[in-house]
Amino acid sequence: MFNTKGVAIAIAMIFAGSAYAQTATPNLDKRQANQEKRIEQGVKSGELTTKEAARLEKREAKLEADKQKAKADGVVTKQERAKLQHEANRDSKAIYRQKHDAQKAK
Repeated sequence: MFNTKGVAIAIAMIFAGSAYAQTATPNLDKRQANQEKRIEQGVKSGELTTKEAARLEKREAKLEADKQKAKADGVVTKQERAKLQHEANRDSKAIYRQKHDAQKAK
């Protein structure tokens, strides 16, 4: 009636999918890509100086390092996600502030 090999494969796929879901951070990944674009656009338009851009890139690199650290044990907990989200919020606000301050690239 049931193909035991097929059932075993289906169960394995379910567990593999749930393990991936625990370490996946698709919203944060999209957000990081968007923030990188905002920094690049700010440099191109002259809204960001090279020094400001370098500082913002450093913040983005720290966010990426923190994300990888959270993923290292195979599970990104709710608390870790909240911390990463908070860090991304701070970085986003910093990008906005730097793009809208009086300093302009020459």
